[in-house]
Amino acid sequence: MPKYGKKYRKSIENVDLQVKHPVEDAVSKALGASFAKFDETVDVALRLGVDPKYSDQMVRGACSLPHGLGKTVRVAVFCKGDKQAEAREAGADLVGAEDLVAQVKDGMLDFDSAIATPDMMALVGQIGRVLGPRGLMPNAKTGTVTFDVAAAVNEVKAGRIEFKVDKAGVLHAPLGKVSFGPEKILDNLKAFLEQVNRLKPSSAKGTYMISMAVSTTMGPGFKVEPTLIRKFIEGGAN
Repeated sequence: MPKYGKKYRKSIENVDLQVKHPVEDAVSKALGASFAKFDETVDVALRLGVDPKYSDQMVRGACSLPHGLGKTVRVAVFCKGDKQAEAREAGADLVGAEDLVAQVKDGMLDFDSAIATPDMMALVGQIGRVLGPRGLMPNAKTGTVTFDVAAAVNEVKAGRIEFKVDKAGVLHAPLGKVSFGPEKILDNLKAFLEQVNRLKPSSAKGTYMISMAVSTTMGPGFKVEPTLIRKFIEGGAN
């Protein structure tokens, strides 16, 4: 059995972590169990009824959270010519072409998101093995391969998140900070779930959203009653 610190053990006193809650309750309990001295991030783990080994069941996309993430996001843009000035004016932190690719090859990864124009993708592909495992590889499906770099930078800076189902069929996504309070976290969660619902593969059979849990960076996860997820998405009270 894993060893947990005193603060963690105290946060789960008189709490049954196996109980499944309405969405609102799970969020409130996760926020209430936060104990770190820093402003923890609130995360959601959503298990889907898909088999990611089949390409037509891969769920991948992006979502703009209405209240953002509560943190400064550093953005790198791979582009040439006039697009470089456009990216800088939009607030990109790093802008370049061959020079920026060379910096990444040398180990520079001081950014949280990467955007590229389509004509740069052959060059960016040279650092795919570096960017890919870190979730930083630009992708047309998530809107990070585009000639409209200003709009893409603005969306990422405003709190746009990207997500991709893992080998176990689980999506992980941040929802903001504990300091947001339950209302803003619930708004962000609903936006995320609505987007995931829109991306349901036509080949996926049976229950799509199988299970869900909400947690903070250091705190325990609180399970959601799966039959109430769709009701929450549709706006009904749990």
